[in-house]
Parts: sequence; structure tokens; C-alpha cells
Amino acid sequence: MSDTTQPSPDDALQPGDQAAPAAAPKPSTSLDRELADTKDSLLRTLAEMENLRKRTEREVADARIYGISAFARDVLTVADSMHLALEALDTELREKSDSSVKVLLDGVEITERALLNALDKHGVKRIDPIGQKFDPNKHQAMYEAENASVPAGHVAQVVQAGYLIGDRVLRPALVAVSKGAPKSAADNDNS
Repeated sequence: MSDTTQPSPDDALQPGDQAAPAAAPKPSTSLDRELADTKDSLLRTLAEMENLRKRTEREVADARIYGISAFARDVLTVADSMHLALEALDTELREKSDSSVKVLLDGVEITERALLNALDKHGVKRIDPIGQKFDPNKHQAMYEAENASVPAGHVAQVVQAGYLIGDRVLRPALVAVSKGAPKSAADNDNS
């Protein structure tokens, strides 16, 4: 048994009767506006937090990859010195040297390989541009060389090796760029 009463058919409005105005609640426009502003502010804050999270993840990944750049640049000087020392001895001199010198040279070669492998393990890769088209983003031209075997505008010689760390240039390769074949006397007369 409920306390609600059902309207009787006699209570129904008859034609010509006026209904009492219903007290419909008016929406409060200031509260709605404040709710919309708060919702907008919340959505903006959430978007900013998501952008901050993504940016922080990128910065952490970059720090992991590129954080050793300064150290790697310093180590490259050691690698260059070892490479120059090994290049200074030609094969004839190596063959004529006694066994103790050969052991020393083998040790230096093994140390150089170990150093380059350690750099490679940490994302530092050597640029080997011989024969490639000159790329000013990865190579630094030291001079032009006449070389018939290498097309003009391509790397003919590497003066100093270059290195990448990740996808960035750690140190550009110092190179000689080919001018192509030397002009013959007949070509000079026609010019």
C-alpha cells in the first residue's frame, strides 16, 4: 500500500480549464558554464600531461643513445692514434721485423679491434664513405682530387674516419672529393 494516489478521471482537466503552471527547474546557466569550463580545463590538463609523458620518454631514450657522445668523441682520438700507428708500418717492414715486434703489432691490432667493437656495442658506428656520393651532412671535404676511377662528386679518399652515434653524426669523415678524370690536352684545346 503506497501513499501515492492515482488521479481520478474526475480530476482530469476539462476543456477550458487552465492547468497550474508546472514549476520546471530552470537550468542554472552560470553553473553549466562553470561545469563546461572545468571540463575543458581538465581535458587540457590531461592532454598536457600526455604530451609531457611522451616528451619525457623521448628525452630518456635520447639520453640513453646520445649520452655518451662527449666520451665517445674523446675515445675516437685514441682510435685514430692507434690506426695511424698501424698504417705507419708497411707490410714489408712488418715482415722483416723480429718476432717481438710482430707480437707488439698484433697486440696493437687486437686492441684497436676491441676498441672499435666496444664503440660499436654502444651505438658508435664508423662511416666508410669511399666511392659514395659526397654528403655534406656526413662528410667534410678537405680537398679535390683528380681520380679517373671515381666519378666526380664522390669520395675518392678518406683522410680521417667519421663516426655516427645512433642516427646522428658524431664526427664527420674528412675526405677528398673526386673531380673525375684529368682533362686531356685535346679537351683543354677545345675549351
